[in-house]
Amino acid sequence: MAVLTTRALNRATLERQWLLRRVDQPPRTVVEHLTGLQAQDPPLPYLGLWARIRAFDKDALTRLLHDRTVVRATLHRGTQHLVSAQDYLWLRPTLAPMLERRWRTAFRKATEGVDPARLTAMVHALLAQAGSLTRPQLAAALAERWPDHDGMQLAWAAQGLLPVVHPPPSGTWGHQGPTPFALAETWLGRRPDGQGSPETLIRRHLAAFGPATVRDIQAWSGLTRLNEVVDRIRPTLRVHRGETGAELLDLPGTPLPDPDTPAPPRFLPALDNVVIGYADRSRLMTDEERRRVVVEAPLTADGFLCGFWRIERQGPKATLHIDLTRPLAARRRGEVAAEGERLLRFTDPDAAAHDIAFRGHHT
Repeated sequence: MAVLTTRALNRATLERQWLLRRVDQPPRTVVEHLTGLQAQDPPLPYLGLWARIRAFDKDALTRLLHDRTVVRATLHRGTQHLVSAQDYLWLRPTLAPMLERRWRTAFRKATEGVDPARLTAMVHALLAQAGSLTRPQLAAALAERWPDHDGMQLAWAAQGLLPVVHPPPSGTWGHQGPTPFALAETWLGRRPDGQGSPETLIRRHLAAFGPATVRDIQAWSGLTRLNEVVDRIRPTLRVHRGETGAELLDLPGTPLPDPDTPAPPRFLPALDNVVIGYADRSRLMTDEERRRVVVEAPLTADGFLCGFWRIERQGPKATLHIDLTRPLAARRRGEVAAEGERLLRFTDPDAAAHDIAFRGHHT
């Protein structure tokens, strides 16, 4: 049983996340390899793919949304994700117990006196008839049926009870506006049914995020009680130990790069699963950085989180603000600046001027 240092674990994670070097892969392949990208805000999956794909084109992902090859829906941890349509069909039933549990917790008070089966049936009927409805439109219809309840809360609750997706232009780069709902079975032409496959979920996580603990897999997916599933498939896994003695599950044959493998700087989108999809995030960041990573977009250098970033647009000028959390040598700071310029050309190609402003620790 190999003992993996934090640095070895870091490089294994970056290799499997395709963050050690950009890949020449189509967006769908990357989305499927990662088993989904965070899509709380429209730009997030675009930025996640830009960080991983050489010469990534925004339009390539937008086309996949329009032709229904990928879909945006409430999945891991009850948050918005972009997944391939093929993955959605098994992921939604796999995550259904978690989504229903979160529905009961989050909307118990708001839906008191509302029969979940009747709510589900009504939303299904409304969407089947209309094709798609925005959340305000759905809320208005539900408020007519249950006038003593907040229709918007009922509309939110429906996301946990019923397999729905959010058709484009929702979720596309630059789009602002209400989020429409459509039945997954209508949009995809197939119903996501069955019992799901937690075994597949575990293997997919290890392929893209491993080596990892059971708690890491649960933190990423939102599911609980995965120990018994792991025990069933344990003979097909390999096991490492971390520096603290934690059991790290892995797939046979997956890469474990040399811990000294160079890791270029990467500007990651806020909420990227590589920085929030672990119970123990020490492979990428400190505890102090962890407190900020849920609300700010992270920057890595030499494989580890070293700061946070945001872009401010004022007229024709786009400025990348970088707030460093640890010192950077002059060479690494230059690498960060060069990668930052590439980021600005991607996000603001129409800007007449680009600027990069550092603050915080640097040498």
